[in-house]
Amino acid sequence: MIGGAVIFLFGAVTTVLSLGMPIGTFRKSGTGLFPFILGIILMLLSGLFLLQHFLKKKHAVGEKESTIKEFVSSKQMILFFGTMALATLFLNRLGYPITSFLLMLVLLRILGMKRWSFNILLSSGTAVACYFLFVQWLKIPLPKGWIGI
Repeated sequence: MIGGAVIFLFGAVTTVLSLGMPIGTFRKSGTGLFPFILGIILMLLSGLFLLQHFLKKKHAVGEKESTIKEFVSSKQMILFFGTMALATLFLNRLGYPITSFLLMLVLLRILGMKRWSFNILLSSGTAVACYFLFVQWLKIPLPKGWIGI
């Protein structure tokens, strides 16, 4: 429940801060459109999660099992936010393509995806697709980093 509330607040802050940037339209997007939509999606999904949590009937779960699940969930959330902070810190130095690849790779591991081949393939595909979407198609200048792409 705490994780859902934190994600909801993160989405709300993202949405409010994006309003300070030009939003534009879907045909000619401004720099604030993507974070605005992302913030709204985060709020909607975390709101649905919280609603589901409140409406769900409480099941009898052993106290030890519940404590283990809460620890794993808290650890994943801390690792998730730490990874996001590091990605933000190194975005300008490494550049967008490398940062997005490493971010996806680490987040997939945090979420429990154990197969390295799948993680590398999905991370590469995501980085390439996002690069072509934002840089090539939408013409949004993203940090190039030391590789110059």
